[in-house]
Amino acid sequence: MAHAYTPGLQIKKQIRYRVHRALPISGEVLVKQGETVKAEQVVARTQQPGNVYPVNLANQIGVSASEVPSAMNFKLGEHVEEGEQLAISNGIFGFFKNSYASPASGTIESMSDITGQVIIRGAPIPVEVNAFVDGIVTEVFPNEGVIVETDAAFVQGIFGIGGETHGPLKMITSNPNEDLTPDHLNAEHAGAVVVGGRRIHGETVARAKEQGVAAIIGGGIDDQDLRDILGYDLGVAITGSETIGLTLIITEGFGQISMASRTFELLKSLEGRAVSVNGATQIRAGVLRPAIVIPLSESADSEETAQVVGGGVLEVGSHVRLVRDPYFGLLGTVSELPSEPHVLESGSKARVLKVDCESGERVIVPRANVELVGDQ
Repeated sequence: MAHAYTPGLQIKKQIRYRVHRALPISGEVLVKQGETVKAEQVVARTQQPGNVYPVNLANQIGVSASEVPSAMNFKLGEHVEEGEQLAISNGIFGFFKNSYASPASGTIESMSDITGQVIIRGAPIPVEVNAFVDGIVTEVFPNEGVIVETDAAFVQGIFGIGGETHGPLKMITSNPNEDLTPDHLNAEHAGAVVVGGRRIHGETVARAKEQGVAAIIGGGIDDQDLRDILGYDLGVAITGSETIGLTLIITEGFGQISMASRTFELLKSLEGRAVSVNGATQIRAGVLRPAIVIPLSESADSEETAQVVGGGVLEVGSHVRLVRDPYFGLLGTVSELPSEPHVLESGSKARVLKVDCESGERVIVPRANVELVGDQ
């Protein structure tokens, strides 16, 4: 068997990056095809319907449902401010009147003489979509969004939290084996996407938030540190909506793991450039990995596009990362793919491959214990 199929992450020195920027509902596209855009530039906007505030007015002022419309101080479609008198009952012989103040600002959307309920619709919620990366608008979808393309270096992480952000890329450790500690950060890192080498400490994230850092990229993180950062156990398979004040991307995994030297050197070679990152991760169906995108001034030779994590053909010469102990985190090249099952130390049989590691060591591991690392 000369090849197999295996999941993998992309690490690309130069690639055509293509991203679809779409509104959740119909709206207005603000840019034209062929226009050059910046990462922070709003390319489309819309307004979502405001929040709904239901009020059981009949109970609140002590009247029958049929009396609610006549008790109202506002008509359908009129605007009411929070705290304004929404309605008042007739009382008994003009006495003992009950009134009710509006719980929110908004528009009277409905009132029912059957249920006695009034619905207030809050102000529309503006929604804006930015370009995410510096690039060119190559396609426009009227009332929906755009496609933005750019030639870029592209790296996918293993895990991330926090959404989209951008800033200048700054290396703050000298090598991939150095932990990212609080003393590495200072005021000059405000608004930057900072890169460390090995483990990201929980105190480092707290310090980064104080300094206004946009995002942190590192090799590994301890699960207890992650729990402390979030304030809870991350028990879901989808991230990206966390509001911790910055975005966090882990390139290798959990624990004291150094960033892969290829990844570290690629990022180091591009220090100072604008970078866009997204920590969103989905590890179930429809796999989504954190993305690090660094637009380049020069054009990519390849027509290959990078959008989502994918798999690929595992064959002799493929670059892989080992994902199980005792070789977890090592990078290497597949040197052989024996066709016959191999007897493992545990006594079980499995198809294996031989990997020439960057450390100079040659190891034999089950094929399930590796993932592809995209060629640079």
